[in-house]
Amino acid sequence: MTGGPLVVLVGPMGSGKSTVGALLAARLGVPYRDTDADIVANEGREIADIFVNDGEEHFRALEREAVAAAVTGHTGVLALGGGAVLDEGTRRLLTGLPVAYLSMDVEEAVRRVGLNTARPLLAVNPRRTWRELMEARRHLYTEVARVVVATDDRTPEEVAQAVLDALELKDS
Repeated sequence: MTGGPLVVLVGPMGSGKSTVGALLAARLGVPYRDTDADIVANEGREIADIFVNDGEEHFRALEREAVAAAVTGHTGVLALGGGAVLDEGTRRLLTGLPVAYLSMDVEEAVRRVGLNTARPLLAVNPRRTWRELMEARRHLYTEVARVVVATDDRTPEEVAQAVLDALELKDS
């Protein structure tokens, strides 16, 4: 395939985008790329540090640039940061691409990531903040997604298979 990623994963923090993305890439025999990892590599510091030192607005600008570069320059499996869909330009870039939204409920988020403070947006009242983030973002994830794959009570391997099945992709 040319002209963009083979699979794009979107969803909230902790939904398994990185883990499932790496599994999908291995099964499809293509490279894996994570825009959050691109930002960390380019900036030489963690995302939490960018949020604290430069603010969310600066991070979102870096995220927009990272997503645009990845969508136009990567043909494997691509995982986007949880908030990437907030940007209208990013949502336009995803139009027509094979986007899978990895969904989960708050209890699953608690189980997976403990809603810990290493996540800058969840530093205060993590459960309530996670629910508010999802209320603001769920419709955006759904808007850009070709398929929605629930991750609750599934292993990463099961989620990867569900994405392959939903997008009608075959392992290499």
